[in-house]
Amino acid sequence: MLIVTCAMLFAQKSTPAATPLERPKLVVGIVVDQMRWDYLYRFYNKYENGGFKRLLNEGFACQNTMLNYIPSVTAIGHTTIFTGSVPSIHGIAGNDWIDYKTGKSVYCTDDQTENSVGSESKAGKMSPRKLLATTITDELRMATNFQSKVVGVSLKDRASIIPAGHNPTGAFWMDDATGRFITSTYYMKELPAWVNTFNASKPIEKLLANGWNTLLPINEYTESTADDVSWEGTLKGAAKPVFPYDAKKAYELDHGTLRQMPFGNTLTLQFARAAIDGYKLGQEKNCDFLTINCASTDYSGHLVGPNAIEIEDVYLRLDRDLAGFFSYLDQKIGKGNYLVFLTADHGAANAEGFLESNKMPTGFLSKGFDASIGDMLKQKFGGDKLIISVDNFQVYFNKARIDSLNLDFDKIKAATVDFLMQQDGIQYAADQDKISTTSIPAIVKEMMINGYNQQRSGSVVMITKPGWLPYYSKKGTTHSVWNPYDTHIPLIFMGWKIKPGFTTQATHMTDISATVAALLHIQMPNGCIGQPITPICNK
Repeated sequence: MLIVTCAMLFAQKSTPAATPLERPKLVVGIVVDQMRWDYLYRFYNKYENGGFKRLLNEGFACQNTMLNYIPSVTAIGHTTIFTGSVPSIHGIAGNDWIDYKTGKSVYCTDDQTENSVGSESKAGKMSPRKLLATTITDELRMATNFQSKVVGVSLKDRASIIPAGHNPTGAFWMDDATGRFITSTYYMKELPAWVNTFNASKPIEKLLANGWNTLLPINEYTESTADDVSWEGTLKGAAKPVFPYDAKKAYELDHGTLRQMPFGNTLTLQFARAAIDGYKLGQEKNCDFLTINCASTDYSGHLVGPNAIEIEDVYLRLDRDLAGFFSYLDQKIGKGNYLVFLTADHGAANAEGFLESNKMPTGFLSKGFDASIGDMLKQKFGGDKLIISVDNFQVYFNKARIDSLNLDFDKIKAATVDFLMQQDGIQYAADQDKISTTSIPAIVKEMMINGYNQQRSGSVVMITKPGWLPYYSKKGTTHSVWNPYDTHIPLIFMGWKIKPGFTTQATHMTDISATVAALLHIQMPNGCIGQPITPICNK
């Protein structure tokens, strides 16, 4: 009896104390819409110490992070960040695409089976059901038996819905009709009390009260062009694209103009704070995840282009907003207890007018470019309506119509490729099913293959010459192409377990979720093709 008792005591003393799995209290994924990588440094000397400079000084920066697919548009960017996958696999082939069964355009998060919550408008008829793969936020939820809370926040529906995943605690976005954050019946039947309280405080009215003037004296915006140039678009209600702007007037004329002003970012980060408070994110037992999209950078960029004083002012104000948000996280969650990553969904091209005025190669595809493809096919094959749409630099063919006329689809695609290669501004064109055999640089070819989803992409893809834009971008700018101005994005991790540093090794947008998965010790999303970024994960 004595021998047995001693043996038991010895065994108890030899058993090491259980070590709990370490995770941050909160992960915050911030995606700054249309943020070119060079904005980190173009405006660096005017940033204060608590925002972008804090990320660069306290965090780990991946200086050579690229998209590895095309087209480089918002919905695909957010999806790729949070799935670690590409359109070929995750299925989000654009903001919109053609449903070949109906021949109609489909929006990436549209779901007519759901209804708005918090508004009578149709803005809440949304869900993530078209997303084919899991997100890193989904994987965290499953890893903790759905005890971790996940919330998505953005002015844009798609930029809140997709990052939050298939089964989050909540996803919220702006309804322009009411000026309120709303959600969908996919998530809940009524808005939480904290959302109603936030909306009732009339934050937009307060943000717009003093108009929009430059944060600094306007003569200090030496990183930007003059305040009135021909290639900038104009905010509603303004005669010219010049400061100061009557923000209240613009908003009264069109509620969507909030998105084009820096106050949209301020509002988003205010709502993000309310979400942390309302759901007690990062304040209970499990690791939680908050996704934030700052979208006003995109809307403003489209309006005026990357070199305008307006865009510089948007970033200087966002820098201050981020500083305040990080300070809030320090106090609420505790410095070192949360993990932040900041990146972008895509970049943007310089405005054609800016490039032309500075003797850089550029041009516009002709206004009748899209229609000319259909005209050529009609003349060559004797049938009209052979094309449904040209979008994302892809040609969507009317396959049902082609079959009904007993036409050879391969010959139609080949004729389209030949025609496109003769057009001014087109550098390459290819049949999507034959990309591997075309004479296109390997890196561009891989991006084309990764971006091609057979059920949702156009059958012929085209690549423009560097610096060329579609005709509808005569004011401001756009994005979609493979070139670094559209595909080189910032990526910085800061906070929990992150040591300061940087790498110039090649990293990709698809590596972000893989890295977060490695840090949290959870499974990668089920379509992930990325790799953990070694300098971050090995520290």
